[in-house]
Amino acid sequence: MTARPAEETRVHTRLLKATLETEDARAYWQRIDPDHLPVEPRTAFDAYWFGARSMARIEILLSNFRARFDAFPAALRVLCGWHDMDPGTRRLICHWHLQLSDPLYRAFTGVALPARRAGPRPELTRALVLAWVEEHGPERWTMATRIQFASKLLSGAFATGLVTTNRDPRPLAWPRVDDDALTYLLYLLREIDFAGTLLDNPYLASVGLDGDLLGARLRSLSALEFRRQADLVDFGWRYPDLISWAAATIAPSLAHTHVSAQSA
Repeated sequence: MTARPAEETRVHTRLLKATLETEDARAYWQRIDPDHLPVEPRTAFDAYWFGARSMARIEILLSNFRARFDAFPAALRVLCGWHDMDPGTRRLICHWHLQLSDPLYRAFTGVALPARRAGPRPELTRALVLAWVEEHGPERWTMATRIQFASKLLSGAFATGLVTTNRDPRPLAWPRVDDDALTYLLYLLREIDFAGTLLDNPYLASVGLDGDLLGARLRSLSALEFRRQADLVDFGWRYPDLISWAAATIAPSLAHTHVSAQSA
């Protein structure tokens, strides 16, 4: 039996070489064949997948994208077929997949930033983020690594829209989350192993969706039915899985692919 995809729990430093990379991720989705993975760096280099990037840079991008996207096969198929994605949605999806693949980025954006926003000063400084990295990062990291990692955390947060400027002090903000983005995340989380629940997790918390606001958004989604009475919660899924939802709503080209995959 094939193991379910799961969020990464091992701390690593891939973020030092690749942050959100939204446009390169878009290029990857447009060109990758989910049935022939992994792709060789030479293939991407010769075909100018990422423009005039060096071979060394392409190797870094592909290594990161394997962890962020290839590790979640159903999600990758959806992203490859989702041709009319809103730019804001694209940023959010890159943010969520970076969270999935990096436990420190996930904890920073999904736990530390919401807590900071709830406090008396909803803003960040580089010094505050460095202190957070010193507390939560491995003891083996040098100060230079901690400084660089803090900088990359801020870069990722700024690119996602979680902070409004790249200069101190940096006011915190919530990015707009449209229905397609939210539905994508919920159907994805339904199919993977992660810490938390569908109502309480770092992915939703990182974009300000919790409590009554989250409940209102869930009740407005056409792809599921959400009911809550006191502590009793009921999710009614209109589609059996992520690919079925995408094939019916945002990526019709996936319909034949999904039928073929189920028949194999």
